[in-house]
Amino acid sequence: MSSYQVDVLIQGFPGRSVCHGGLGWSSVSLIRGHGRTILLDVGAFGMRKPLEKSLKNHGLTALDITDVILTHAHYDHAVNFVLFPNATVWIGEVEIDWAAAQEPGFNPLPELYVKELSTSSRVQKVKHQEEFIPGITAFEVPGHTPGHLLFVLDNGETNILFTGDSAKNKAELICRKVIDTEDPMESAASIELIWEKWLEKPGSLLIPGHDVTMVLDENQHPVHVGTRTAGIYAWFTENIEHSDVFDLTKVPA
Repeated sequence: MSSYQVDVLIQGFPGRSVCHGGLGWSSVSLIRGHGRTILLDVGAFGMRKPLEKSLKNHGLTALDITDVILTHAHYDHAVNFVLFPNATVWIGEVEIDWAAAQEPGFNPLPELYVKELSTSSRVQKVKHQEEFIPGITAFEVPGHTPGHLLFVLDNGETNILFTGDSAKNKAELICRKVIDTEDPMESAASIELIWEKWLEKPGSLLIPGHDVTMVLDENQHPVHVGTRTAGIYAWFTENIEHSDVFDLTKVPA
């Protein structure tokens, strides 16, 4: 198996607002190889400009994307699939069938985009343990959603795991407990499968849905690879030219 090149275009963030709901800051990864230019998850509306800029920095436009792979149907991972008209869109068979059957509600499912996913001729449904693209295999990891998929990319001596929200961050992996899940028991079992796959090849990377890329150290403890970057601008004064910057990477004392 020849190697894929993998770059994280948008780094996920392990947090939520205190009183404004979820941030929706999820990971978006670029995978290139075997004649394909792939995005794994595509982020929420607020990521459109940063995603466009990051693609441009890699010499790409939306038209160059051949495949979009979705871990699950929630808005912060899926809605931007419409930006890539030349791409085949891959999503779990169980996931899209479940999502399409849901009535509109106070949940993270983007109903109209799910409808498009369920009817579009560009969409291909993926099954458990299916190697649907050379070197990329899907595994069902239900819990967060009933049809959530883990993707394992075989890069030869090591693997790269894309967990989406089946294990959103380092804390969930270590505690083996998922917040925001449709089924806590299924989530716990899914995290055990993630650990099993992660341990198969030493040095394998794990890219979660809402955190920095990780690798296991010599004690099989997850450690971050790279530096977290996150912050917000706020306009609290009467001067539109002045904004305050809040760094979200510092752990409170």
